[in-house]
Amino acid sequence: MKKITDLQGTFELHNGVEMPYFGLGVYLSKDGNEVIHAVKEALDHGYRHIDTAAIYHNEEGVGTGIKESSVDRKDVFLVSKVWNTDQGYDSALKAFDASLERLGTDYLDLYLIHWPKGDLSKETWKALERLYKEKRVRSIGVSNFLQHHLEDLLTSAEIVPMVNQMEFHPYLVQQKLLDFCASKGIQYEAWSPLMQGNIFDLEVMKDLAAKYNKTIAQIVLRWDLQKGVVTIPKSSKKERIIANADLFDFEINEADVQLLDSLERGKRFGPNPDNFDF
Repeated sequence: MKKITDLQGTFELHNGVEMPYFGLGVYLSKDGNEVIHAVKEALDHGYRHIDTAAIYHNEEGVGTGIKESSVDRKDVFLVSKVWNTDQGYDSALKAFDASLERLGTDYLDLYLIHWPKGDLSKETWKALERLYKEKRVRSIGVSNFLQHHLEDLLTSAEIVPMVNQMEFHPYLVQQKLLDFCASKGIQYEAWSPLMQGNIFDLEVMKDLAAKYNKTIAQIVLRWDLQKGVVTIPKSSKKERIIANADLFDFEINEADVQLLDSLERGKRFGPNPDNFDF
């Protein structure tokens, strides 16, 4: 098991970059005051990892939140993603520049291909490799890539992705994909760790929350970390941002980790990477 210490702890990517294993996701956070305040609250509370994307339409607010926080930009692990309609070599380079401008920064810590698009993603990856070699981004990766997508990308890639961000929760563990990524040195990362709110309806989660005297969210987020999975729960509410990060004064025992693993159903609450095309 990877070492878990505190809110600013990190997992080391295969290129040596330290990625904070806990962060704030801002999907569905409205640009302007909502996302600005969420980012400021998170950073001021101790978060050091902010995850956004071009398609979230809130990069400008994220950038403002970082500037208005008490934390220097160099101490924030900032992530964005290239959207499907911007995939391709030249268009991905332009999309990256546009994201930097909206974020008000001259580099990213991680840039991801948001969804697999077959051969087009291979061209997009070449653009990301160029950005990485030019040191305009500290690490590059993918999102929503299943094993066959990764295997296809690796047939032409010069650089193995540092990260794969996937829907991940007790109903969608995908242990074989986790193991494949680990075998390639690709850091696994969770989106939708709370099953779009459905996690709160599970009796087993209520039982575990009572057992550990923690919230259901804290149980599942701690499980993520103990599985070696980076996690970025989203919230715009100060109280929840603080509560979500209260994970470092307990540990789930191995039997309960396996219990959560056993809930695997192959159940998605988001799109299927094999047929999603927006």
